[in-house]
Amino acid sequence: MRGVVSWWLQQSSGVIITVWSSVVVRGGKIKPPATQAPPTVRIVHSGQACNVEEERYSERVYTIREEETLELQCLVTGHPRPQIRWTKTAGGSSDRQGDPTLQNETLKITNISRHQGGRYYCKAENGLGSPAIRSIRVDVYFLDDPMITVHQSVGESKEHFYFERTVFLRCVANSNPPVHYSWRRGREALTQGSDAGVEIYEPFFTQGETKILKLKNLRPQDYAVYTCISSVRSVCGITDKSARFNLNNRTAPPSVKLLLDDPLVVNTGETITLVCVASGGDPPPALEWVRPGGEELPKRSVVNGGTLTVPAITLEDGGAYTCMGSNNVGNPAKKTTTILVRGLRKGRFWITPDPYHNDDNIQIGREVKISCQVEATPPEELQFSWLKNGRPLRSSERMVITHTDTEITPGTTNLDIIDLKFTDFGTYTCVAALRNGGTPEISIDVNISSTTVPPELSVPRGRSHLVAQEGDTVDLQCLVSGKPKPILLWSRVEESGAAAAAAATVILMPDGSEQTESYDGVLRISNVTREMGGTYRCQTSQYNGFNVKPREALIQLVVQFPPNVEPVYTEIRQALGRAFSLTCRLLRAHPARLLRYEWKLGSRLLTVGQFSDQRDDTSYLVKALNREGYGEYTCDITNEAGAGRCTFLVTGKAHAPEFYYDTYSALWQNRPRVYGFKLQWTQMEPSAVDRILAYRLGIRQMTQSRWWEQEIPIEGNIQKGELLTYNLTELIKPESYLVRLTPITRYGEGDATERIITYSAPVNPHLREFQCGFEDEAVCLFSQDKTDVFDWTRHSAATRDTKYTPNTGPSTDHAGSKQGFYMYIETSRPRLEGDMARLLSPTFNMNSKISSNPVTNNPTYCFAFYYHMYGKHIGSLNVFLRQKAQTMTDTSVWTLTGNQGDRWRRAKVNIHPTAPFQMVMEGVRGAGIEGDIAIDDVTIEEGECKDPPPNNLRSLAPPSSPHIWQLCITLSLALIGRQR
Repeated sequence: MRGVVSWWLQQSSGVIITVWSSVVVRGGKIKPPATQAPPTVRIVHSGQACNVEEERYSERVYTIREEETLELQCLVTGHPRPQIRWTKTAGGSSDRQGDPTLQNETLKITNISRHQGGRYYCKAENGLGSPAIRSIRVDVYFLDDPMITVHQSVGESKEHFYFERTVFLRCVANSNPPVHYSWRRGREALTQGSDAGVEIYEPFFTQGETKILKLKNLRPQDYAVYTCISSVRSVCGITDKSARFNLNNRTAPPSVKLLLDDPLVVNTGETITLVCVASGGDPPPALEWVRPGGEELPKRSVVNGGTLTVPAITLEDGGAYTCMGSNNVGNPAKKTTTILVRGLRKGRFWITPDPYHNDDNIQIGREVKISCQVEATPPEELQFSWLKNGRPLRSSERMVITHTDTEITPGTTNLDIIDLKFTDFGTYTCVAALRNGGTPEISIDVNISSTTVPPELSVPRGRSHLVAQEGDTVDLQCLVSGKPKPILLWSRVEESGAAAAAAATVILMPDGSEQTESYDGVLRISNVTREMGGTYRCQTSQYNGFNVKPREALIQLVVQFPPNVEPVYTEIRQALGRAFSLTCRLLRAHPARLLRYEWKLGSRLLTVGQFSDQRDDTSYLVKALNREGYGEYTCDITNEAGAGRCTFLVTGKAHAPEFYYDTYSALWQNRPRVYGFKLQWTQMEPSAVDRILAYRLGIRQMTQSRWWEQEIPIEGNIQKGELLTYNLTELIKPESYLVRLTPITRYGEGDATERIITYSAPVNPHLREFQCGFEDEAVCLFSQDKTDVFDWTRHSAATRDTKYTPNTGPSTDHAGSKQGFYMYIETSRPRLEGDMARLLSPTFNMNSKISSNPVTNNPTYCFAFYYHMYGKHIGSLNVFLRQKAQTMTDTSVWTLTGNQGDRWRRAKVNIHPTAPFQMVMEGVRGAGIEGDIAIDDVTIEEGECKDPPPNNLRSLAPPSSPHIWQLCITLSLALIGRQR
């Protein structure tokens, strides 16, 4: 039986032709296989590598030139299809977290840099066994321009009490692999021992990165042009690079000087210019300006050689600036200057009541001190003056004015009023200025009167315990009295048990700071979250007010939030008639009491209830699922702040099919212009839902948008891990196709899976692994032996003559397809008993890595094939290993004689070639005509043979009659022919 799939092919001539493709259905039902397999991984490279070397443990070293494109492929096997993840050592699990390309089979890095070298790992996992991991080390090669630096020692004392002047020329170039240096003096090549006055060596501590040319006791001929040539010997096509230095009797290290005052004192808003000139050095040194600690120059600054200009200077631009001069001789010269931007900042005051009495109030007859503090640049220019009610105030016996040292930053002035009298009440003003002007003054007014009292702090009634919900904006408020009214400082504390706030641990405020200033006593928190709940402290500052013990108060903020539940969303796949339960779990909520739950199916209420103190979950039981029971179930758990919702989507949709990617000989050649593909898959969790009735197969060319679909009926239940097969034929070379597979149950369509089928031309099989199913006409480069009596024949059961000899030969290929091909010997007349047919495989070259020492380590290969020997006259099937050394030898490795039954069997044999080899398949005719012998699916793999996997395939039954669209296309073709 066969179904038919059709699609349109637009040919280059513009004529639209209908192309018929047989979708062949496999016959017979065989025991389900254990198709699931843990992943295996192999890494191969694409593109042009400089070199690929094998290391131990099958690891490879991939060498690539900097700025080229790295492309690695992770080839995986295993079923279900493993998921792939690329990671890299050298600094972390991955250089590019979140990059979707790291989940692809191909890792591609364009314009690779030296820092991207390292060991790359491909990890594949499919939930079976341990993940498979392979690695490849990427070595990025580069060569930077070399640099020559010159150092000299003068007056170096030696044992013989003579003085010498020694010059060292040091050449440095960053490279990978290690660089090789050579020196030239003019056109003369310098080598160790070629000149008694020259010594060339590599210091041990440089690990080969530096080559030093030592000129001992400098001579006139040593004044010359020296060239250092760095080379990595053309590895990766990297050319040599060189640097030159002219050594003469004027060569000297750099020196610089600054043409400006140090420090340079300026006012804000001015434009400043720093000038640095080279005062010595040959060759002339290059100049640059830098700031200490790697800090950047001001963004507005302009650099022109040794001149740095900063327009509209600000207080933040002040600090140290360094001029550096370098000419690669000796060490760089440095000169540093400091820019002082004149200005005043942070004016503060505080009032200290009589320090000799424990009283915070100001009283007549007692002492009171007014302090004023200002930050100034430069500090030595800071000067203070005091006013009383706007008039200058001078120091006297009762009013003592003192200043701190002007070099102490910030500067402070104090006014001590001794024996306070009623006439001393008034407004006192502290005025801070810079001695030479050029910047605004700072004046601070302080009122001293009978109403000047220390602060009192309180929290409004009902505001010491606030309740808010997540997302709200909440105001925390402290009321402060007193004159002058101080600034309030807000902070968070985490109380330790019953400990007082003073002993509490300070934690960060919502804005990330340790404390926040407030001038109106209000702390506003927007979009409050549960993490912001806790204890907040407000306290009076000791500046801009009384210098007394701070007053403080605590406010408790409680943030309510809806319940956190799990699962937030989950999908439940269920068959009709089954019982199941849904459970919604409470993780966290505030408040956590009086919690209610409500179950719904869509908008229909199912049940409600209330949580007990002992329960943290609620469940709903469905005793027998019916069609009305499919849908979205929700469970809302509520408190005062809102609700948390668990959502369960109960569906009868079948899970997605899982394409089987490890099919042997999945692709075959039908005819010169078409090819076929063996599509195989398993069904994920087939028993989770109702029985799968059919699959909808969709197929389209990748270059077109039109889909054609075919429904594939299924009989009986599909077992978990059972391998299903469907053969696609008449695919157009070299087109690729997108295939979509959708399971169908009585509920409806399930989840679809897609994969791309790509045509690949046959290759000369001297690789590590060879497979051949004889599906292409070229039969994988197998050939007939010209010395035998007759030939093997390529055939399929669908095209075989219906008059063939009964009770002999296979009815399908090994995979169970009547359209699949195999090779067989036809034993009908004129064949005679003992006639031989020999089929020769291509010549295989052994793996060079394994066979590098054939005497001690001959490679082992596993040769496997399927055979069918059914009929009462079956002769013999023999397999020979033919080696092509100085003389050609055939060695028998496997033989079997007689009737083996009407089924395909598999044979495996280990072979140990020592030279290029072929496999010879010899069929010998028996005593009569019922003696056809067939072979199929030949493989050769490196390594010892393993136990063969179970070989079973699912039987799929296609529709027995064509679809209406097939009849329409047939009718259209008939009409076209009639018109012609």
